[in-house]
Amino acid sequence: MTDQQRYMGAALEEARAALAQEEVPVGAVVVCDGQIVGRGRNCREGKKDPTCHAEIMAIRDAAAHLGGWRLHRCQMYVTLEPCPMCAGAIVQARVGKLVIGAMDPKAGACGSLMNLLQDKRLNHQVEIEAGILEEECRSVLQEFFTALREKRKKT
Repeated sequence: MTDQQRYMGAALEEARAALAQEEVPVGAVVVCDGQIVGRGRNCREGKKDPTCHAEIMAIRDAAAHLGGWRLHRCQMYVTLEPCPMCAGAIVQARVGKLVIGAMDPKAGACGSLMNLLQDKRLNHQVEIEAGILEEECRSVLQEFFTALREKRKKT
């Protein structure tokens, strides 16, 4: 198992924890100097806060752990391509690299609908790599949405 697979596996653990809490199962970790320094999972429903996406939570955790908001030496691993809000937060946090499990053709802002992370008009660009443990990342999301559709049919 490569380091990338191990870190994406940690993001998948966060996604599965979100799934157990009936949240959309997206997870993220922030890695700095080979150590996980931030963890996050979707928790919008539980916190009743639209900004509580996995990426935002992981950035907050990493900034608190490192004692500063600039995460330029860090890499973020996230199970699903970030939305525009999260992509903006990643740029603002100066994350050095983003590793994505599955792309999101409906809401992704890191290459699918747009690419905020590498827009030359912004003062920071983020390296992007996609497809790490893609099937596992996609599977946890499909499981959630299949169960949600089944639940809605019963009501």
